[in-house]
This record gives sequence, C-alpha cells and structure tokens, in this order.
Amino acid sequence: MLKVRVVKIGGNALERPEWLAACADALRPLEPVVVVHGGGRAVSTLSRRLDLPVEKQDGLRVTTPAVAEAVEMVLAGPANRLVVAALRAAGLDAIGLSGVDGGLLTARPAPGGLGHVGEIAGVRASLLESLLLAGLTPVIAPMAPGPEGGLPLNVNADEAAAAVAAAVHAAELLFVSDVPGVQVDGAVQPALDAGDVETLIELGAATDGMTVKLRAAVAALRAGARAARIGDVHMLGHPSAGTRVLAAAAQPA
Repeated sequence: MLKVRVVKIGGNALERPEWLAACADALRPLEPVVVVHGGGRAVSTLSRRLDLPVEKQDGLRVTTPAVAEAVEMVLAGPANRLVVAALRAAGLDAIGLSGVDGGLLTARPAPGGLGHVGEIAGVRASLLESLLLAGLTPVIAPMAPGPEGGLPLNVNADEAAAAVAAAVHAAELLFVSDVPGVQVDGAVQPALDAGDVETLIELGAATDGMTVKLRAAVAALRAGARAARIGDVHMLGHPSAGTRVLAAAAQPA
C-alpha cells in the first residue's frame, strides 16, 4: 500500500501566488500526495458580482442552486487550474479533477438547511491509487454528484479531504492554511485529543472554519486516516509543526 499524504490547501491562500508557490515547493519531497483545495474567497467574490447571497453557518456555505453554479465555475475552473499550475511549476506531475470526474466522489444531501450542499458518501480510492502509481498528483475540486445527478453538490473542502484521507488510509492528513495551528488562549496547541474537540467548540475556542477542520480531522481519524495536523505551510517540512489531532484511545471492553 502506498504511504500517501492528503493535503488540503485553504482556498483563501489561492489568491497569494507566492504562498501557493512556497506550498507547492514544500509538497515536492512528500510524494505521493493527493491535494484537495478550497476556493471560498473566490466563490464569495463571484457571488457578490452576480448579486447572489453570501451566507455561512458554522463555517459552511449556505448554497442555493445559483450559488452552486458559482461554486462549480470557480472550483472546477480557475481555482483548480491555479493549484495544478503551481504544483507543475514545482516539479509535481499534477492533474486536475473535480469530484465528478471518473465518479471520484459521490455525495448525499447534507442535513441542516444549507441548501445544495453535500456530504461525502463514497470515494473511488482505486482511481486515486491508479493515478498515484502512475506518478501523478491528483488535485481535487470538492464537488460531487448527488444521488439523482444534475448540478453537483457543493462539498466543504475540509470534509472532502477527510473523506479522501480515510478512503486511502492516508499516512497523514494535513490542513494547510495561513494559520499556524489551533490556538487556545492565544497559544498554538501542539496536540489536541479528538475527545476534546467538541468541548473546545462549545467553549468558543474554535469557531467557523477551524470548527470544520477539527471535526473533519476527527472524522478522518475515526474512518481510517492514521494521523492529522492543522497548521500553516511550515507543517510540510517540519513533522512537529502545527496542531496534531490525536485519535481517541480505544476503550477497554
């Protein structure tokens, strides 16, 4: 089995070419890698240009069908192209995909009144493994067809990365953004127990996008990923950087 890392690149950073180039350079020694990217800021910008609502609940985008079309335009278009180009410039043989391509992702409508939003129901891990064995670096735009087809469902990139990491039994899942890690009382935590995550969220120590990342990390660990960290680009070269989320210990029978 390949020792794969799954790396989620925060969408807000895609508008900073220098940061993206540095991230791509740091990924080169970590092959084989699967990259999942966001694009939230660009989606919001396009939505405002189109007079569409920009609304989030607990860090997740409320998605009308019109907003879902904007998500598809951004994620499967310029956002994916930016990441692929940066990785190829750094020497990685990157190939851009959306979750629709090759049936890579399947999704079901997510609960909670978020609209045209999906949660991952399945990942075609064999397709990713074939690409990795061929020396390619898959770059995934997180959209997925729903059970009835039609307009792809908007899937949060952190949640998509977690599902991919679980499906390929990733050696590590890395959530890379411009935040150095999970901060509690102003200090970056080197590690957090999965069992403490919901308490942190309830106390307000983790909010919005960090809430989604923490829950996604816990879900990935429970479903097959072997490790998870949250932090900035320094994580890619330093195994102790960022905040490691530790799987809950198994309870004795």
